[in-house]
Amino acid sequence: MKHRSLLIPALLSGTLLSSVQAATVPDSATLADDQTFTYRVMDEFSSFDPQVVEGVVGAEVVRDMFEGLYNQDAEGKNVPGVALSHTVSDDNMTYTFTLRDNAKWSDGKPVTAGDFVYAWQRAVDPELASPYAWYMELMSIENASAIIAGDKPNTDLGVSAPDDHTLVVQLSQPLPYFDKMVSHATTFPAPKWAIDAHGKEWTRPENIVSNGAYVLTEHVLKERSVRKRNPMYWDNDNTVIEKVVTLNIGDEAQGLTRYRAGEVDKTEIPAGQYPTLKDEFPDEAYALPRLCNYYFTFNVASGPEAFKDARVRQALSYAIDRSVITDAVLQGGQFPAFTFTPGATANFEVPEVEYATMTQAERDAKAKELLTEAGYGEGGETLSFNYLYNTSETHQQVAIVATQMWKQKLGVDVTLENQEWKVFLETRGNQNFDMARGAWCGDYNEASTFLDLLTTPSGYNDGKYSNAKVDSLMTEAKSSQDTTPLYAEVEKILADEMPVVPIYHYSTNIMLDSAIQGWPINNVEQTWYSKDLYKVAQ
Repeated sequence: MKHRSLLIPALLSGTLLSSVQAATVPDSATLADDQTFTYRVMDEFSSFDPQVVEGVVGAEVVRDMFEGLYNQDAEGKNVPGVALSHTVSDDNMTYTFTLRDNAKWSDGKPVTAGDFVYAWQRAVDPELASPYAWYMELMSIENASAIIAGDKPNTDLGVSAPDDHTLVVQLSQPLPYFDKMVSHATTFPAPKWAIDAHGKEWTRPENIVSNGAYVLTEHVLKERSVRKRNPMYWDNDNTVIEKVVTLNIGDEAQGLTRYRAGEVDKTEIPAGQYPTLKDEFPDEAYALPRLCNYYFTFNVASGPEAFKDARVRQALSYAIDRSVITDAVLQGGQFPAFTFTPGATANFEVPEVEYATMTQAERDAKAKELLTEAGYGEGGETLSFNYLYNTSETHQQVAIVATQMWKQKLGVDVTLENQEWKVFLETRGNQNFDMARGAWCGDYNEASTFLDLLTTPSGYNDGKYSNAKVDSLMTEAKSSQDTTPLYAEVEKILADEMPVVPIYHYSTNIMLDSAIQGWPINNVEQTWYSKDLYKVAQ
């Protein structure tokens, strides 16, 4: 079978590999004696297992401890991880990755193509019930769908290892952005021998075996975790940060207080405080565009009967003044959202949807009209429901403002309910909610990472919205040379049916100690690795 080579650009020697793979310290910089990076996380991690983890902060930790085929550089482009390069067959259905021969696990065993085969088969195995099994299906890997459905054994997955340093992936259909998807945690290798020996406890610090730049050395539930440099990592000589500490601090204001006290090097900025903090700390307060959306999702399957009416869903969406949330509440450079896909997404042209062109007064008037037509509001039944969000001061503020708008404009009664992250994920995933907070950060930089969430088979379609036309358009987009009209049509359908309410597109609002250098501020996915950072003396 003919293949065309797709080498990662400019990676032809060990020197060049090091320059893009690890911390690049200028000659003029004076490194701090203590190379410890400490940062705040809001919730306990869902898991340290790459095939099980979900959530942004969990993925950040797993990226430090495990390394997949490719990593991302400071601009968000692919650079070698365990794989040095890949080739693609002429029909775009077979990807062959060449793995480096110096990658090792933390116990000294070599990282092989078989470790990827095992991990990918594990990810689609119904027995594991990975919350990201659907991601492997999205990758169009041959037989993934049938395996996830329980119709074929996981050994039938289209991935094989002809030898220790060659990984072959067979697709069920061409996927132009397939190589962008292999820097995601679910695709990282897994150590079968450690999992066989320890079962679900294999990720405990005393049991875990990892192949990334760091190893987990301490984990105190809901309090702290520590990871230290992995001396077996292939590029350990070019890693600078010695130790990474996460502190669980649920309250954003407390996180800021501890940042001011010098106890953490990074924390999120509380809602509304970015302008003040930017004046006070011009070199440490950041508001960076980020490939994430914030939305409310309707449970259209088992939620209130009213939510089955698109007019009700539209009314609730129209009545939210998004600019109040972004400009008065958050004040951190967020963008009011009228489409599900952020405008910062690569090669995505934001389509014009009708309600985005209205003034807020026009949207409010239309919201009352729609709700009345549906039999609620003035002269009709009072609409009431519960809104679920995960515990956070910012999420609470957004929820309060939105529910006040609904009450004042439409007479809607909403009961707020919050849960800690892991419980929230389970509750939402089991459809035990009326309306719930949703947010999604792109797994790769292409519009499908957002729009696929609202297809019928998506594992993260927690509201269980289903539209055959959306499914068909998204399937067509996977092999289309021009996805713009397809994605535009999907967004217009979503605006008409409103299965979710887009609220805003994210900006990363963080306080980052000026001593920490190497942060990828130009990567809209905000994919960062501790191995790329370093700490200067102050």
